[in-house]
Parts: sequence; C-alpha cells; structure tokens
Amino acid sequence: MNTTELYQKWLEQADPKTREELEGIKGDENEIYDRFYRNLAFGTAGMRDLIGAGTNRLNCYTVRKATLGFARYLKKVFGDAAATRGVVIAHDNRRMSREFCMDAAGVLAHEGIRAFVFNALRPTPELSFAVRVKKAVGGIMITASHNPKEYNGYKVYDENGCQLMPHLTDILIDMISEIDDPLSVKALSPDEAGDLISVLPKELDEAYYEAVMGIRLRPDVCAKDLAVVYSPQHGTGNLPVREVLGRCGYNVIPVLEQCDPDPEFSQTKNPNPEVPAAYDLSLDYAQKTGADIAITTDPDCDRLGVAVKDGKGYTLLTGNQSGAILLEYIFSTRKEQGTLPADAVMCNTIVTSTLGDRICEKYGVRVEKTLTGFKFIGDKIHTYETKGGATYVFGYEESYGCLISDFARDKDGVQASLMLAEAAAYYKGLGKTLLDVLEDLYREHGYYLDAQTNVVHKGAAGVSKIAALLENLRKNPPRKVGDLSVVAVEDYLGEEMSRQGFPQSNVLRYLLSDGSFVAVRPSGTEPKCKYYYCVVGSTEAEAGEKHGLLRAAFEK
Repeated sequence: MNTTELYQKWLEQADPKTREELEGIKGDENEIYDRFYRNLAFGTAGMRDLIGAGTNRLNCYTVRKATLGFARYLKKVFGDAAATRGVVIAHDNRRMSREFCMDAAGVLAHEGIRAFVFNALRPTPELSFAVRVKKAVGGIMITASHNPKEYNGYKVYDENGCQLMPHLTDILIDMISEIDDPLSVKALSPDEAGDLISVLPKELDEAYYEAVMGIRLRPDVCAKDLAVVYSPQHGTGNLPVREVLGRCGYNVIPVLEQCDPDPEFSQTKNPNPEVPAAYDLSLDYAQKTGADIAITTDPDCDRLGVAVKDGKGYTLLTGNQSGAILLEYIFSTRKEQGTLPADAVMCNTIVTSTLGDRICEKYGVRVEKTLTGFKFIGDKIHTYETKGGATYVFGYEESYGCLISDFARDKDGVQASLMLAEAAAYYKGLGKTLLDVLEDLYREHGYYLDAQTNVVHKGAAGVSKIAALLENLRKNPPRKVGDLSVVAVEDYLGEEMSRQGFPQSNVLRYLLSDGSFVAVRPSGTEPKCKYYYCVVGSTEAEAGEKHGLLRAAFEK
C-alpha cells in the first residue's frame, strides 16, 4: 500500500482514539507521508520515536507488532521454555508507558508466554536485574530515556539482562518484518490473561536495593556529613535512589518539584543530564542548602549527572569526568584493600575519553573497547563470566552511564549515585572535592577536553542528509588540522575493524598525532549525527584551541 492507502486503512480500522487523531491530519499530505512512509524502524537499540498514530510512530499497534515478533523469536530460541520462564516488562513515567507495558504483556499472554510486570514505574537497571533474578527468557523496557516528552521507546533484553546484541536483533527484525498488518495483532486483557500476566512482588525491589548497597567499598565513610541534592527528573529514580542513599546514611535533599512521576516533565526544562538546563532547579536547592554535590538521574535512571560545589557556585561534570573520578576512587580503594584482581578489565566505548585508559594503565587494569551502546559492555561481561580470561571491575560510556557491579547488565544510575556519593564523602574527609580529584588527574595525565556536537536532521529527508554527511567524511576525510596530523582512520563499516572483532557499524574515528581523536556517527535513537571530540593538551587553554580547530575542520 502507498501512504494514502495505509492512512485510509488506519482511519477505518483503528480504535476510536487513533481514528480521531488521524482525522485531525486529514488533508495534510506531508504529515500523512511522514507517519506512513515506512514502518517504524526497529534498530539495534530497539524503537524510539514520537508517540502518535501511524506505521512510523510509536503506538499500541507498533508496540504489539514488535512484541509479537519478540514472542516468535523467543519461541524459536527457547522452545517450550519461553512460555514457562516468561518475560519481565518494566516502564518509565512517560505518556502511554503503562499502556504500552500492558499491551506488550497482553500480546505475550495471547502467545502463551508468561509476562511479569511491576505494579508501577521502575528503572531500567532494575528491569535488567529482575530478568536475571526471575531467570526469564527476556525483558522489555518501555522508555525513551532522556528524550523530550513527545517520545517513547521500546527496548528488548536477553536472558542475561543485557540488551539484545545486533546479530540477534537482526533475526528479531526479520521476524517483526514478517508481520504485515500491525492492526491485526491480538492482545489479551489482564482479565482474559489470568495467570499469564502477574505482578512482581515488592521483595524484588528489596533484593535490588540490597544488591546496590553491596557495592560499597567504604561502608564506614562519614555519609551523614555529605549533603546531596537529588532530582529524578520526574522519572523512575525517585524511590530507589532516595531509598538507597537514605539507608546508607547520606543527607539527601530531594528536589520535591521533580519527584512526581509527571509525563509532561512540567517542572524541568530538560530531563537529560547531559544538558545544563536539567540542573537549574537542583542548583537552586544546592545554593540554598550549601550541598556538597547535586546529582540527577534521567527518567529511566540509567544515567547520572553531577554538579560539584566549587567555592563560588557549582561546576557540572561531564560523563567522561565523573567516570574518570569513579575509576580513580574505585581502583585506588581496591588496590589499598587488596581486592583489585590481577586480571581486572575495564570496558568503555570507542567514543569515551581516553583519560580513563590512562588511569587503568596506572593501576594495571586492562581496557577493552566496544562500540557505542551499553549492550556491548554487557555482552563482554557475559563472555568473561562464561569463558573466563578477565574479571570485570567497571564499565562506562561518555553519555553519563556506568555499571559498577554486574548483577545488572545495563548502565545503572542507582549504583552510580551511591558510589559517587561515597567517593565525595571519602574525599571530603581528606579535605578534597571531586573537582580537586579531577584536577589531580589532569596534572598527572594531561588536560582532557571532551566535547560533543549534535547536528539534527528530522523527518524523512533527515535520514538521507545524515547518510550523505557520513559518506562525504568517508570519501574526503581531513588529513591535517593545524599542527595535528590524522595518523589513522578507523571505519567501523570496513573489514579491518571487523577483523578486530567489532560488529559493523556506521562510525568513523580519526586518530590524531597528539593522542586526541574525533569520532562521528549517526544516533541510534534520535534524528541526528553526533561528533565526539577527545582533545589532549598540556593546559585547558591549549586543549580549547585544538578543539576549535578540530570542530572547524570536521563539521565543515
């Protein structure tokens, strides 16, 4: 069918609320085309898009279609065990999240597969934890992470609590693609499903809290002397982060206006910890209370951002900076305590700052690089667990996500909140702030300026623009920028990187003669192209000057 025919079919056969929405765009050819010109892409990170009617939007029908494909995939992989072991489903605070959760549960039930749901919103890392505890065959997380309120998303997890790897996602995508008509997919109501849909007990929350509190390295640290402002950005972190920090004795000051699970995000300018506007209200609280740090987690609580008191106000740390501080604290403490394994390995991605690599060298910890996406780190953990050869001690991405203990297999903002608070309390006892620790690292390893630029191209035309942008860089790469030479180009669609064990991915990485790098890739979840800069200099001014030259050359 062409877009007009698909629009007409949905206008006739969808539920009344969807039909009403489609009536509202009648005659708008561009809008109809954008909603129906393709099926919503299910990529390596699942689905994430605008909520709305149409084959190219997230709605109950596209969620049901994806879930039916997942059910068929699970039956193919696990046979009869898929029905009895079941699937765990969790969701965040967004529009339609609960409805999508129950739609997915209803489709699984219709296919004879048990669905375990929470009674309300829960963080992504707890979904990963629950899959492992329940020994389920998989998991589904309904979330759009830190995207604007108009978005929602759908992620799938394997039996290890790790997001599905690309070679498996390819199989799943094929099975989803075999379903021609999303309007025809059946879902049972909870009453019809009976025991096939069950609510997880509160004991699972308690088990997760206990696991998180078990990561502490210095449980006797003077936690009550550390004042922590905390905002969950209206999301899932409110209960677990406050509960864990409170039990461990920290003086937690919640940003009450942002604790309500509001799908409109009405009291935050932006729920993304990577954006300074996300901290406005938290910093107001911090200034009034004199808090040592202000932390925030994104709506599904897999990412953590932090601002540190600096004497005049508060300084925001990037994900690369907070990750480096955690590395230094964890490795120095474990070395002092004699618990840092001889075969320790730290995992991070090809776009993460190499400052972390220098810290690992200092402590004799091996570094493994992965593509962007925490599932690749989760898969590494599974490999170490089953085949040996290394002991996982930390993993992180530049995008404000890390995992300390591997009882979950996705980045965990609850763990990160506790460990960062512990580090801040420990260093405060030594008369230092987290900023002092960062400056010590710069003095030891060089000044690292890590920055990111996003070029946004929305809609159908945007996909082509981003593809053309990458292709142009592939064919016409900069060879020299000022005094810096491009000494190597890593093309992750090419054979060389495949031989090194990397799955094919549309990423370009340029290594420079001074140890800096520039990486370029299209986002897997949003309509934008991302530029990553890791710039090394002897001073902040030198690094800033280099960054300006690199941006001018690569974004031209």
